[in-house]
Amino acid sequence: MVIRRMIMAVAAVLTVSLTGAVESGAQTVRTGENQSPSAGQLLFYNHAYAVIDKQTADAVEHSGYLRDFANFEVRTTTGGGLTWTGRYLKGRETYLELFRVGDLPGQDAEFGSAGLAVSVERSGELAKVTERLRAQGVANPVKYRQTRDFGDGVPVPWFDTIRTVNQYNAFDGWAMEYLPEYFADPRSKTEPAAHPGDVSRERFLPDDYQKHLMRDVTSIRIAVTAHDLANTVPLLRAGGCALQPAAGAGTVARCGATTIRLDSVPRAQAGLRQVEMSLNRAVANRHEERIGRSTLVVGPGSRAVWTFGGAPA
Repeated sequence: MVIRRMIMAVAAVLTVSLTGAVESGAQTVRTGENQSPSAGQLLFYNHAYAVIDKQTADAVEHSGYLRDFANFEVRTTTGGGLTWTGRYLKGRETYLELFRVGDLPGQDAEFGSAGLAVSVERSGELAKVTERLRAQGVANPVKYRQTRDFGDGVPVPWFDTIRTVNQYNAFDGWAMEYLPEYFADPRSKTEPAAHPGDVSRERFLPDDYQKHLMRDVTSIRIAVTAHDLANTVPLLRAGGCALQPAAGAGTVARCGATTIRLDSVPRAQAGLRQVEMSLNRAVANRHEERIGRSTLVVGPGSRAVWTFGGAPA
């Protein structure tokens, strides 16, 4: 879900204390990333989006194999005053959202743009993450409430978000909490609450994944600028993700069942690199599917790896 333009509109100015915290973020990426908060895990990988080249995006959109492999759909969504069309692979708790170059407005339309959403599982826990961010020196986390329009022109509250900043080079990272109003709307087609305060990823996503091979995203690797990395690390730390340095330059965050690797690169090299997925059942043989400029390898076993190429020549 791409909501940066609204964020920039509602929160154009950050305080001096936040700027200072962000400027020091590049230092905290290295000095504190081997530590995980003692208060426990609050944030878990929800989904990532990426802008890929036209050839690959078109191949994804028309792939018969992907429709068998995953709960796949091409969907147009309206929310927060914007409309976007994405290509979705949805699992039990996690999903992936892909855009073609030019699909989105402004700099979001450029190849290599990407984003990452991590979310809480219980109502009220986003406030705890916000307090943890403030304890790290992020005095004024940027807050935004996203809505969704189901076609009648009446916006329905969808989820709340927080960010460390409202501007970034090419990678947008945010934390989110689904709202009770969204679950209560029958058009959302979500599941009943499993317990009081249930705003979980599993409740949000449909169970159609059971009809396909793909179960969930277990690892994702995205190349981001040093500036965007420094802005994202405090959010992952506040969520309770276990952080450690990546080989080369970057950070590896273990957020529950999903590992997030963010490599630090120049803007020209930014973008989605690899996605690993668990399967609902083990497969005996290795299958390789070429999809545009990407390669999806499924099996053997209960694992799939999807690798994406860099910028086209």
